[in-house]
Amino acid sequence: MDIEPVRPAAPISASVGFGVGGIGGLLLTFDRECAPLIARREEYDPGAFERLIEIAERAGKPVGEFLLEIARGANFDLMAYRIALRDLIDYTSPGYIFHPVEIDDGRVAIIAIGSGFDGSGDPRIISRRQEFGMDRLLSIEESLRVELPAFDRAGQIGYCAECVLGGLHGVDVGDLAAGIDAEALWARELAAYLGPIAAGERERFLAATSIDAARYGERFALSSPRAAGFAALLKLAGVV
Repeated sequence: MDIEPVRPAAPISASVGFGVGGIGGLLLTFDRECAPLIARREEYDPGAFERLIEIAERAGKPVGEFLLEIARGANFDLMAYRIALRDLIDYTSPGYIFHPVEIDDGRVAIIAIGSGFDGSGDPRIISRRQEFGMDRLLSIEESLRVELPAFDRAGQIGYCAECVLGGLHGVDVGDLAAGIDAEALWARELAAYLGPIAAGERERFLAATSIDAARYGERFALSSPRAAGFAALLKLAGVV
């Protein structure tokens, strides 16, 4: 994701529960053995991620708190943070890099953020954002116009559809669904992909997160108003 702090010298922070403004998201807890799978998903070398966790464990800290110390030492400057992390584990990623997130309940989480547009932390490693000129979050329409080698149009549309599924759980995905043109080919393709997977999304989500229906109802604001673009997309996909 293209997430960077509004104030460059301030930590990336989050609030528990549904607030006004900001970016909606989910906080998930994974078992230690899931680390290689999480790393591969973020185009981050699993071995490097394992080294990072082991260094944090030797320091007696959870990986989030350990990364927060590095970020604080870099005055929360993202480039300085990437350089420090690269020097520590002799690795950086062209895809995504793990950053700490301070939560207002005292916990520290980690989030994978797209390797910097202005640099990955290693001049030899060109970030995907810099390589393809992605200096901000692209809409689905804009992403389909990017001339990537061997571009997978169907895969990109499917990826966008899976991202906007968060809207079914009350997460505000208005930025991803903005500017929906029901007459555009890409919008019809997106709706065609979204419709079938939306039908079983709640059941899959409950199984994947091991959350029961009662707790799910307590945690997710399903009654929150949907952004106009997302509502239009659901209508186009035939989702009630």
